[in-house]
Amino acid sequence: MSALLQAARIAKRFGGLQALVEVSFSIERGEIYGLIGPNGAGKTTLFNCLTGLYLPEEGEFRFDGKPLSQLKPNEVAARGIARTFQSLRIFTNNLNVAMLACSNPSFEVNIAGGRIRNSDYDVLGPDIETFLSSYLFDFGIYGVAGVGEHGTLLDFYDEEVRARRLIHDNSRQTFLVLDHGKFGRSAHVRGGQIGEADKVFCNRRPPGQIVEVLENSGSQLVICGEDQSE
Repeated sequence: MSALLQAARIAKRFGGLQALVEVSFSIERGEIYGLIGPNGAGKTTLFNCLTGLYLPEEGEFRFDGKPLSQLKPNEVAARGIARTFQSLRIFTNNLNVAMLACSNPSFEVNIAGGRIRNSDYDVLGPDIETFLSSYLFDFGIYGVAGVGEHGTLLDFYDEEVRARRLIHDNSRQTFLVLDHGKFGRSAHVRGGQIGEADKVFCNRRPPGQIVEVLENSGSQLVICGEDQSE
């Protein structure tokens, strides 16, 4: 009888950190296993790879004889494998996000001091830059003022770019969230490329040239409201 769940030589890196090195195991139907180890041993990373949140550089998972390693999290869940999160720690430089997150008693919300921008309640300035430089985030979510025709990310002020770059550079996975009106919008300060984000979320399909940039860079495009299972 073949194993219900198999992992074969799973490897995952974050920059220069080798989080998983050739992890292999097999679990038969009806068996119950536990995974233990010290902090930083890679337990969470292994589960994130198994459930599709992270893509391993090497190896593969198989569930009931079928491969899982290239599936998205919703596709893995549809096969019967999902994970729960013990808690969620949120670090933000936006008061709207902080207040919304505080409504959930299970969330821990962290925000630094600085100058509050009246238009959107972003917190900007040297203190927030120090704050964002002090952590390594699992997921970094950010927006932009505009996107140039070749995929250049644009903002109106230097401090916006610095905050966004710090979120990007200090996150294991990065998500860019924007609406279709940002494409071709005039803004003045350059700061990165759209293809640097791991995933780009948009309410409509971007212009063809932007789609080509994303495909060439390996970024995943997610059109909100569309079925992503195909």
